[in-house]
Amino acid sequence: MNLLWLQAAGCGGCTMSLLCAEDPNLFDLLEGVGIDILWHPTLSEATGDETRLLLEKVEAGDIPLDILCIEGSILRGPKGTGKFNMLGGTGRSMLDWVQSLAPRAKHVVAVGTCATYGGVTAAGGNPADAVGVQYDGAEAGAALAPTFRDPTGLPVVNVSGCPVHPDWVTETFMLLADGALGPGDLDDYARPRFYADHLVHHACPKNEFYEYKASAEKLSDLGCMMENLGCIGTQAVGDCNIRAWNGSGSCTRAGYPCINCTAPEFEEPSHSFTETPKIAGIPVGLPTDMPKAWFMALASLSKAATPRRIGENAVSDRVEVPPSIRKPRR
Repeated sequence: MNLLWLQAAGCGGCTMSLLCAEDPNLFDLLEGVGIDILWHPTLSEATGDETRLLLEKVEAGDIPLDILCIEGSILRGPKGTGKFNMLGGTGRSMLDWVQSLAPRAKHVVAVGTCATYGGVTAAGGNPADAVGVQYDGAEAGAALAPTFRDPTGLPVVNVSGCPVHPDWVTETFMLLADGALGPGDLDDYARPRFYADHLVHHACPKNEFYEYKASAEKLSDLGCMMENLGCIGTQAVGDCNIRAWNGSGSCTRAGYPCINCTAPEFEEPSHSFTETPKIAGIPVGLPTDMPKAWFMALASLSKAATPRRIGENAVSDRVEVPPSIRKPRR
């Protein structure tokens, strides 16, 4: 399979993350599943006329295109021309290239939240009119029409994340190469369900503190960050704590709240990422599947039953009270 990777308006962080794929590494994995990189702006040696000629041959159908990957948001400004983001040496905008190449591709994959929904590039007043490949925030219809489908019936596959987990990209490639990714394998925002059916909350190392509602008060504390520090891992899709980054890491493992970077419009939370908005002292962002009244009743009981070890460790930057030792019964 031939893969063409375009970088639009973004920081390139998803490529940097992708290079952290391990066991196997990115290049061994792609070779193993029979995927050949036609061109990648960071990984390929080809530049200038050589790249321009390659793109023209793909556009003309002389070179088959199996997977078109786009990283970074698509800039439609000014006034729908896309000329804020030109593909160097071609005299054409990235918007134009994406709209021309997508119908040629067997599959189209948007990599990272900028490419999927607009992401950080679309934050603020968005004067460049940055959008995702097929979604403008949470609404379908952006650089490509909401009705766009590839020859297998798939919409643009939205592998979101800021940056994206390398395994989410490589697993998507493997599924596409095997013909094992169908419309039913994507969620309502076209994210692959193999990671989007999980919550960041799953396997979070702070779950014991969450169960007792033993909350951190500052970023260095060990406790749960939902009540005071803006963590929305109970609402954010992603298996970040199940398949840790680089073998061991995640945002919450590092002591930073989950900011729901896999979701449309996460970049506009209307409050600080490390602040939990509250009404009458009740956090606004409650777990996705739990009614508010049930959560408050459970929280009250949990706080009342919090063991001393958990309560004191929650507001400390290290374990102050170790687990109690029980002698075995004879």
